[in-house]
Amino acid sequence: MDNPFNDENELDTADTVFRDMTMLALSGFVIIVLLLLPWLNIVAQDEATKEPSGSVIVEVLWPDDRNVDVDLWVKSPDDAAVGFSNMAGYYFNLLRDDRGTQFDTTPINYEISYSRGIAAGEYQANLHLYATDGGPPINAKVIISVVEPDQRARTAIIKKDVTLKKFNEEITVARWTLSNKGKLKPDSVHALKKSLLRR
Repeated sequence: MDNPFNDENELDTADTVFRDMTMLALSGFVIIVLLLLPWLNIVAQDEATKEPSGSVIVEVLWPDDRNVDVDLWVKSPDDAAVGFSNMAGYYFNLLRDDRGTQFDTTPINYEISYSRGIAAGEYQANLHLYATDGGPPINAKVIISVVEPDQRARTAIIKKDVTLKKFNEEITVARWTLSNKGKLKPDSVHALKKSLLRR
């Protein structure tokens, strides 16, 4: 019985068919990848430019060279105060509890709370000097922003510099009133002291 592959023409035909099929499969894969690239770029750009999902955002920053623990406490209407010992309420979540250099390899001293949605009523933000390095008073910057439901960008409504002078000091940074659309009520911002600590 003759071997069918003894004929050189049949071997050349088999090689040609194999190369053609391989090239067609590779070309199809390259075309699919090229067609998907624009969509992948659009998704990456949207994620990179998306504003935070929180509706009310409260941030505090203090000097990066100070090994101190400044705690941010926030309260929304008809809800419990949110801070390091109660990191979530109905509206607010404390997303970053910074303890100075303890368990922190980042070079920034920073805490932030976000809310889920906007409840109409009075809000409050306090700072508490939980631990100090024994150095001079700590200067902190607080930024309070709102992302209105029909916007994609946040708007800072309150910016305030405060000084914490001694261990265990609690300062009411601001109390303010918002509508359910995130509009700041005129003349509602004040700093009448009210403790938010949960001891």
